Amino acid sequence: MLGTKERHFAPLGARSLEDLVPSDHFYRQLDRVLDLSFVRALVEPCYAVGGRPSIDPVVFFRLQLVLFFEGLRSERLLMRLLADRLAARWYVGYDVGEALPDRSSLSKIRQRYGLEVFRRFFDAVVDQCVAAGLVWGRELYIDATKVVADASVDSITPRFAVAARAHVDDLFAQDAEALGPPGPDPEQGSPAPRDAMAPLVEGEAAALARANAARHEWIAEAGRQDRTTGDPRYLRTADIAVSTTDPDATHLRQRDGVRLGYQAHYVVDGGKARIILAALVTPAEVPEDWPAADLLWRARFRWRLWPRQATGDKAYGTLSLIRALERQHLRAYIPLPDFDRRTAFFGKQDFVYDAERDTYTCPHGETLQYRSINRYAGILLYKADAATCAACPLRTRCTATNHARILSRSIDEAYFERVRGYQQTAAYQKAVRKRSVWVEPLFAEAKRWHGLRRFRLRRLWRVNGEALLTASGQNLKRLLSRGGWGRRPFPDGTLGLRLAGPPAAPIRACP
Repeated sequence: MLGTKERHFAPLGARSLEDLVPSDHFYRQLDRVLDLSFVRALVEPCYAVGGRPSIDPVVFFRLQLVLFFEGLRSERLLMRLLADRLAARWYVGYDVGEALPDRSSLSKIRQRYGLEVFRRFFDAVVDQCVAAGLVWGRELYIDATKVVADASVDSITPRFAVAARAHVDDLFAQDAEALGPPGPDPEQGSPAPRDAMAPLVEGEAAALARANAARHEWIAEAGRQDRTTGDPRYLRTADIAVSTTDPDATHLRQRDGVRLGYQAHYVVDGGKARIILAALVTPAEVPEDWPAADLLWRARFRWRLWPRQATGDKAYGTLSLIRALERQHLRAYIPLPDFDRRTAFFGKQDFVYDAERDTYTCPHGETLQYRSINRYAGILLYKADAATCAACPLRTRCTATNHARILSRSIDEAYFERVRGYQQTAAYQKAVRKRSVWVEPLFAEAKRWHGLRRFRLRRLWRVNGEALLTASGQNLKRLLSRGGWGRRPFPDGTLGLRLAGPPAAPIRACP
């Protein structure tokens, strides 16, 4: 017999939303493990003492977590989901008949908080992972991935045109005093603090203070490129062209063409939980190794870690980073570029260096003497005798020019030699193999399931906040797995967690 179902809904009566959400639901587990009451202390300086009550900051961060775990791309879709998803509505704290916050309020709250609040929220989640014993701290792994920006290359225009337009706007703007004192601008970041100890330092301490004041701090600048200094002979594309849609995004080369984008950097702990210890977004034009030292130092000192090694791919095999790691007694397990195999001629490895005499010996047994130093490039130049080199039977395998063979040696070549020595050890081989399955799957997870393939927000400080929330959510998934929760989420964004053991005890973060 063919059955039919009448669409008849009885009133809920005395049942509440608390009764409708199962006790083993994912959001109940998330609520038990993560106590978000600490965020009120984080954002308290962002609000005035009096006035109309704002949206609870705990609600804002709960909404951001729902956005992450459901794999949504906008606040508009988030509000649509909350309209009929009882479990998510229960987690946020709104009853069935209660009006939800307007989606535009979330953008205003993000603007009010700025990047620092999101960074402190990320730190609070990592603190919970440290308290739970998920951070090992003996090994650090660093890598970066390309992320497309929410802007098109068609929005590129000459940078001087944008500057001229801004100058015209300033000329016709209202009197600044009539608008009252300006508030903090998250686009520009906070001003540099005054160095009160500068008049007291002398000698090497004064030189160190000057060097620290002149260096570009990537975390303090939120990954912003330094366009005030550099070699005048080297002109970057982003120095003369800018996008009017997202001025911080720069050209990103991909297999199917050129787009505008960023690079997301992760520092990951070497423990089994693979906790993300630091996250930063920079414009796509910034090389991967430039912010690496700042990210590694912050991960070490923020959580008082004593790692014995740091591992990265060949993009991090630069002298500046290797020198910084080795000076801090941190083994640089980084592959070095092999320039000798790029040509058919003898490479530097075919020449023997004599440290006592400060000379090189070529494959034919002749000596290359020290000639000069290039202080700008930081290299020493060694040159063979022209007559001896011209009569050498191996000349065709050594050089294609009519001049004598010249070798260059970095002033800090000893650091490269030390790293080459690591490459012969089993620990180095293990670390290189481990890196490919430690950091890259985290990027794949974030791109496939959590929208990191393309940023949904614009401007550098906003995409940094988006990346920090994504990294916080990934760490939360590892923290939740302590209680026996299975894999989640599925690529379609639905909650696919299963309970395989007792729930984890609640862990509270300190403000």
